Amino acid sequence: MGLASVALVRSRLKEDCSCILRTQVESIEAEKQSEASSSQGLTDEPAVSWGQWTQTGDDHISWSSEISHYNLQVEIGRGCNNLTSVYLARHIPTGTLVAVRITDLERCSEEHLKALQNEVILSHSFHHPNILTFWAMFTAGSWLWVISPFMAYSSASHLLRTYFPEGMSEVLIGNILLGAISGLNYMHQHGYIHRSFKASHILISGDGLVYLSGLNHLHSLVSNGQRLKSVYEFPQFSTSMLPWLSPELLRQDMYGYNVKSDIYSVGITACELANGCVPFQDMPRTQMLLQKLKGPSYFPWVMNTFPRGESRIKNSRSGIDSGIGESMTHTLTSERLQTPKTFSPAFHNLIELCLHQDPEKRPSARGLLSHAFFKQIKEQTKGSMLSLLPPAIWDTQSQISAVVHPAAIRSESAYGLQKERGTYWEF
Repeated sequence: MGLASVALVRSRLKEDCSCILRTQVESIEAEKQSEASSSQGLTDEPAVSWGQWTQTGDDHISWSSEISHYNLQVEIGRGCNNLTSVYLARHIPTGTLVAVRITDLERCSEEHLKALQNEVILSHSFHHPNILTFWAMFTAGSWLWVISPFMAYSSASHLLRTYFPEGMSEVLIGNILLGAISGLNYMHQHGYIHRSFKASHILISGDGLVYLSGLNHLHSLVSNGQRLKSVYEFPQFSTSMLPWLSPELLRQDMYGYNVKSDIYSVGITACELANGCVPFQDMPRTQMLLQKLKGPSYFPWVMNTFPRGESRIKNSRSGIDSGIGESMTHTLTSERLQTPKTFSPAFHNLIELCLHQDPEKRPSARGLLSHAFFKQIKEQTKGSMLSLLPPAIWDTQSQISAVVHPAAIRSESAYGLQKERGTYWEF
């Protein structure tokens, strides 16, 4: 992508962000300083930025657009085909830990730029305690910097890989899903389909608060002032999302899909959290699509979890077709079969409803929040979700390095399922 296109991105950001400042940007890294200043001089464009006030404890913090105010400590993730790096950083004026995403706009394709633009705009527009908010955004030459809260527990997917490889407890799953579905319900009420609901897009702060991310995949149901019943656009960069995508979205027929497609993804995510692995992850893509579209003859929606009192997976008594095929059972190990975990009937019913083959028979996000499973979880949770989690990553680079294995922060593509398994922080 050329410098003219970078200038176009700047123009778009100016149009879309209501709070625009013209600032002189100083680099703290020699490499980025050289590239940024070179591009800055050639494009002859001022930096574009917006920021907001946030409250941390009793302090009100204004997030600046000076990159010299952010001390990058360690890279914790990559995405957008390695065009974006995510760093743990310290905001020098306040000492607050933040996450800094730095994207090379010059190398972005038009599709990547649209996704980035969509994410920045929506994050600035949404106001909900369970949706990830960006605190500041600014450009330095051809680099886009986005400042957001640092999530000490990273994502639910990271928790699975690091602490719960065989799956989480029902109480922890319930607390995580409750927060994520609350954010999802807010998006649905405002006419947006998330289209990428999964464990790696559910972030958890050091305070045990749950945030839904992945806003760059959202699609609006509102067109020309009217709310559409269905949409037909196939999401970009969807290769890694195939296991979570609903049958109707994959089918791409005249009926299209709507917010109920996200509910199917909630069901797959619930299985992911319960089992420690993603349904369909070891299945060839073509076979996965066929199994989802035709539906199975029985209902193995949770691979190694059984209702209390049962010793094996049984056919669904409700007759509901989940869209998960028979070959899912091939991934079961004898060890898991010998030591099955037990989950409540309410949890199994929640998954059945979410994975119904007919989207009209799935509950809404609002309906899910009043499901008996979440009422049960609220009764079982005595205090903060922190009591269910290991100690969080905190405030020194040595602590980060000790917890984040080098393999987990290597260069990975956020859009390849095999590589995605090693990504520490995804967006």
